[in-house]
Formats: sequence, C-alpha cells, structure tokens
Amino acid sequence: FSYLAKIVKLPAVTGYLIGGLLLGPYMLNIINMESVETLGIFSEIALGFIAFSIGSEFKMSYFKQVGTTPIVIAFMEAFVAVGVVFVVLLLCGFEMTFSLMLAAIAAATAPAATIMVIKQYKAKGSVTSTLLSVVAIDDAAALIAFGFALAITKAVGNGSSNLLLMLLSPFKEIFMSLLIGSVLGFGLTYLLNFFKGSGDRLCLSAAFVFLGIALASKLSASSLLVCMVLGAIFCSFSKKSNAILDLVDQITPPLFMMFFVLSGAELNIGVLPQIGLVGMVYVIFRVVGKMLGASLGAMMMKADEKI
Repeated sequence: FSYLAKIVKLPAVTGYLIGGLLLGPYMLNIINMESVETLGIFSEIALGFIAFSIGSEFKMSYFKQVGTTPIVIAFMEAFVAVGVVFVVLLLCGFEMTFSLMLAAIAAATAPAATIMVIKQYKAKGSVTSTLLSVVAIDDAAALIAFGFALAITKAVGNGSSNLLLMLLSPFKEIFMSLLIGSVLGFGLTYLLNFFKGSGDRLCLSAAFVFLGIALASKLSASSLLVCMVLGAIFCSFSKKSNAILDLVDQITPPLFMMFFVLSGAELNIGVLPQIGLVGMVYVIFRVVGKMLGASLGAMMMKADEKI
C-alpha cells in the first residue's frame, strides 16, 4: 500500500492508513476490533519513539539560534484554532459547553504523520526544524486548552467550587511530564557510558522510552511530553546522541507502519455522514484557525517569509 501511494505521489503514511482501513473491522474485517484493541500497545510504543525523535530536535544550540519563535507560533496556532472553532460553533447555535470542549480538541496536532513524512522525504532546513518544534510544543498547548475547557465545563455543569484546582491541573500534568522526562534523559545519558555495544545501547534506549511511557501512565503525565523531554535532554547532553538516534531509526519503521495501519483500522467511515454541520464546521474552521494562528505568530516574531 505504501508503494502504491508513492506511485501517485502521496506519502507512505497515506498507504498505511488506507491499508488499515480496508483490512479493519469496518471494511474487510481481516483485523477485527478485538485485535485492534489488543495491538494498541504498539501504538503507544510507536508514539513514544516518535516523541523521542521530535525531542531530539530540541537541542540547546537550536533555541539559542531561533529564540522563542517556535514557542510563540505553537501557542498562537493552537489557541487561535480554539477561539475560531468556539466562536463559529456558537454562531451556528450549538451549546456553549459542547462548543468549548470541541474547540479545545482543535488545539491538538498529531506529531506522528508529520515526522513520518519528514523522515520519508529526508527534509531538512529552517522550516522543518520550526515545524518539528511547533508540533512538539503544541502538545503542551493542547493540554492547557483542554484542561481549561474541562474545568470550565464541569464548573458550569455542577457549580464546582474547585475551579482553581481544575484550572491548575494541566500545568501539574505538564510539570510532571517535564520532571519525569528530565530525570530519564539524564539517566540515559549517564548509563550509556557503561555500554559500548550497539545492541546494548539500543536495548537501553528502548528501555528508557518504554519506562517513560509506563511512568507517564502511572503518574498521570503526558507520555508524548515525557518522551519528548527525554529525547531533548539526552540529545543536548550526550555526545553519543547521533549514533543512538541512527540505531533507533533502524527499528522504528515497522512500529510506525503498525501505528498507522491500526489508526486506519479504527476509522469508522460509516459515521462520517452523521457528523453533519458540526463536523464540517469543525474541520474547516480548525484549518482556518491553525493557518491564521501560525501566520500571526510568525509575523509577530518577524520570522523568515518561508516560515
């Protein structure tokens, strides 16, 4: 399927998704729903490695060079998308709490497809570096947006007196993610000094990614943020980081393939006609908000025209 996608000038990711859709429970049912749920652990592992790869772009030298530009662009594209979707849904007559929760989800950008396409085409340069940074920081912005929306919705629904605690909840999650990722990043950097063989080093790196995912689940943190910070700390302080990333890249393609095939298998296209007006509004105005926010953020920071 990836080969067929390349023939028509589409990324391999598209082929994996279509393959998963056809093989999945809502089409040919070769991969049934029970299998999709059982294999879900591979999706978590794949996302951990994707986050680790994105984090590797966050070297101290990079931020000394570009400053806060990616941070501003990321928060602008996230929150402008939330604002645009929320306002348009309200204007279309939808309930305030429903509009707020749906708008909050509009902040999130999945990093998996982005990094797969970048790897496939071996893209490099200032736009690629900014894009990876924005996609990474976007995860924190989405946590904040969703946490705020959930807190406000609960307060409106049951008059909760713990509004402040609920508003602070996403920041607690981000702090825990930064703490876990930092400890693991320094731990991996230190322990790699005791291992010389490429197989041992690969096993140790994979173990730390697995540990990051597990700790994030146990301590109510974001596994994406944990693995991103793990990658960022490791690549900033370890001289062996490039060699380790090359090793990791050798084992991740099958994991990424499984991730997208399973994503395609989970897609129930039968519900698409049912989403109606709300679905159209969400999809169209989320794109408008993302593009507008990213453009405004880049202009505010006087970024290069191509960015």
